[in-house]
Amino acid sequence: MDDEIQLISDGDGLAVIGDPTAVERFLVSEGLPSKDLGLPRLGSVLRTGSGAAQAGSKIAADSGRWVKLTQESAQLVNKYGLRESSKTGLSTGVLKGNKGQIKGFVEFSKGARLTNPALLAGAAGLMAQLAMRQTMDEITDYLAAIDEKVDDVLRAQKDAALANMIGVDLVIEEAMTIREQVGRVSEVTWSKVQTTPTTIASTQGYALRQLDGLAKKMEQQNKIGDLARTSKEAELTVQEWLAVLARCFQLQDAIAVLELDRVLETSPEELDRHRLGLRTARQNRLELIFRSTERLMARMDAAAETANTKVLLHPTTSRAVVHSSDRVAIAVVDFHGRLGIERGRQSLEARRWVDAAAEVRDKVLETGAEGVDAARNLGNETLDRARSVTGKLSSGLAERALRRRGDAEKG
Repeated sequence: MDDEIQLISDGDGLAVIGDPTAVERFLVSEGLPSKDLGLPRLGSVLRTGSGAAQAGSKIAADSGRWVKLTQESAQLVNKYGLRESSKTGLSTGVLKGNKGQIKGFVEFSKGARLTNPALLAGAAGLMAQLAMRQTMDEITDYLAAIDEKVDDVLRAQKDAALANMIGVDLVIEEAMTIREQVGRVSEVTWSKVQTTPTTIASTQGYALRQLDGLAKKMEQQNKIGDLARTSKEAELTVQEWLAVLARCFQLQDAIAVLELDRVLETSPEELDRHRLGLRTARQNRLELIFRSTERLMARMDAAAETANTKVLLHPTTSRAVVHSSDRVAIAVVDFHGRLGIERGRQSLEARRWVDAAAEVRDKVLETGAEGVDAARNLGNETLDRARSVTGKLSSGLAERALRRRGDAEKG
């Protein structure tokens, strides 16, 4: 029995290819959940070039599974010493087993299933599609979890590009359904969707401008009351625009999946370059979204910092600003996670009113005799307010902590 298995990593996923039994044993031993890679779909590649029949018979008997790279599964790339190609960006290697036990690394050229560059490119294309489908599924879950109806947001706008997005959504969904049923993307199906990226890009740009507008508006506010109103506006609308951005990104991934199918069908020799081009374009979109949402979060953080400095004189309003800032931050961090944008962040906590009062009191005491009288007046006037306000603030923070803990347990 052939226990050699081939491993291919593209940075997003890991493909495990080989004898079905050997592949299954490897995945079980490593504790890795996997999905079918869909190797039979490389038929169009196998129809070209010399040695196609021999390669086709070997691939037909093989099992191909795909594993999403997580912190744990990514360690396998280093564990088994996979070698990265600067040309393709793929890390590859072959493992030789003995009665189900992995013995070690085997040179790629000696045992690899996919020695043909076209076949390797085809497998990489399948991996890219599965990675994008994984993100698409996560975005579907995200939209369901936040209960944001993207169509309702789009219908409420007067911009033509946003209105057209509803139609684009339906066209792409139809194309993906046909692809699942037929197993390929025909010329007819492709002709229906090939112009849709322009509308998606326009909608994405519109949503980003809304977020940028909120950030700019926050930056222009100096008074705590104005900050509170703008922060509340952000809290109420940011989630909607994040939902629109998520749907745009999901549809762009769907187009890329269809596009790779079409290139595999018509120009397999260009598949690897096309895959790398799509990868770069996708990363550029993520960077654009990241910069815009980070800018907004920076302005919300600055507003919360300002509110914290004024918590003594405006306890209720300051608390409202910090609350809105945290709500926006939670929404953005969740959104980043669904799109694969990771960012460490500690949310701001409102300073307790009594601490702010003590800080001011200490500064007044430092001024001397006049300060003593002022501090005494401050203490007499604020004692009851401090008890009342800090009680409410502590209660609010406790409720938020419990809510976050509950969300974390659900997640």
